[in-house]
Amino acid sequence: MGGAQVEQVRIDRRGVHADRLWAVRDLENDVTASARRLPALLGCTARYARDPGPDAGPGRVPPVIVTFPDGSELDSDDPAIHDRISEVVGREVRLTALPPAKDTSAHRLSLKQSLANYAPKEIREDFGLSATESLPDTSVFTTKQVLTLARYSTPPGTFVDLSPVHLMSTASLAALSPDGVPYDVRRFRPNVLVESSGDGSGVEAEFPETQWVGSQLRLGSASLHVDIPTIRCVVPTRAQPGLETDRGLTRQLAQRTDRFLGVYADVTKAGVVRVGDEVTVHAVAEPGVVRRAASAAGKTAMRGLQRILESTVLRG
Repeated sequence: MGGAQVEQVRIDRRGVHADRLWAVRDLENDVTASARRLPALLGCTARYARDPGPDAGPGRVPPVIVTFPDGSELDSDDPAIHDRISEVVGREVRLTALPPAKDTSAHRLSLKQSLANYAPKEIREDFGLSATESLPDTSVFTTKQVLTLARYSTPPGTFVDLSPVHLMSTASLAALSPDGVPYDVRRFRPNVLVESSGDGSGVEAEFPETQWVGSQLRLGSASLHVDIPTIRCVVPTRAQPGLETDRGLTRQLAQRTDRFLGVYADVTKAGVVRVGDEVTVHAVAEPGVVRRAASAAGKTAMRGLQRILESTVLRG
């Protein structure tokens, strides 16, 4: 569902405080739903009924108010809300609060579900791929991240896609656009949008996040370690309030950025971030020979696995 812009947030190891504490459960497939496969979810928005407070988190989830495409609203405590969301998406679903961190039942995938995620039809639909296009470069993922994605629909203890914080720059939104009008940031759903002029030339200026990977970011009183670039699925092309379907966006991403835009980050120091805070990037020292070799070997292994998937799954 759509969220809202706020003036300040607290960021801790889980990400933005009180963010993504609710999800929609697809009861037919027994899995956490996504706008990749239920795009009508983007027609709804959600906001907290009251300030979530400092204790909000897994197993301690305050109520929300869901606004539907026709403007009507229902509180998450209203028993009718499940049927109402089901009506909107055309499938039986249930609004679900994030359980305690030790309860992985809301995240765990069965072997059948995990294998189904690699079925040709699902992969092409999730990434907006044609029958002849290949997968994005998944070698950016660590082994731990690959195993997490294989076992769980979302990492246990959270409803985020992969990492605690997702960042983008205004320069990227402008550079990606074919007509000079920046894309609406709502299409990409970052936690933090960094204002960047895009001065200079080349990829580094147009898409500055490409240079942040491996660096430490300081924003407000919080510090982040930028982990990997964000692989874009089909969700940014979906229609939502005020935005029409844009299938050309998938082509722009493939041609300009190899389907990457934005970055994922882990939190190294909790803190408060306010609109207008300065963002500073601190490059981390180059890794030693052994670490570079290990990283290269890991990426080579991931590319090999991807080639196997492309030959046996995408073209199978």
